[in-house]
Amino acid sequence: MYKQLLMITFLVCISQAGQVMAQQVIIYPGKGQSEKQMEKDKFECYSWAKKQTKFDPMNPPSQQELEAKARQQVQGQQQAQTKTDSAGRGMARGIIGGAIIGELADDDAGKGAAIGGFVGGIRGARRAEEQKRSQAQAQEQAIKQSAQAELNTMRNNYNRAYGACLDGRGYTVK
Repeated sequence: MYKQLLMITFLVCISQAGQVMAQQVIIYPGKGQSEKQMEKDKFECYSWAKKQTKFDPMNPPSQQELEAKARQQVQGQQQAQTKTDSAGRGMARGIIGGAIIGELADDDAGKGAAIGGFVGGIRGARRAEEQKRSQAQAQEQAIKQSAQAELNTMRNNYNRAYGACLDGRGYTVK
């Protein structure tokens, strides 16, 4: 009785939420298995593949869960990378350029350097902010793609395990 109830629950889940699995895996009873035997084998292979791959196509991880995992990986990579200081570089360029212009314009390299450093620092800071925004957008897109790729990999691994189990029981799986 318990096994029958479990089997019925499984079949209802497949019919409602298992559209993806039905679209991806086609099963043919290669040794003349009955419909009842085929359903039993499908359930047992579903359970086995889920255990092997730690992925349940009836309850896949959410996009938010996968993105959070990808975000953690990206943050770990960012901490390992060295950061450049665009504002500081802009200020240094401005000081040098300002000193040269100040010397040529009115023999006051110090005044030119101060103005150039100030302007260069502002320009560098703006450039750094633009780069930060651009990098954040690219990073968010990469996170979404990584999450989708992870889901596809998990689903593919599950389908391979599910197919291998059914193949071992004499079914043709495509």
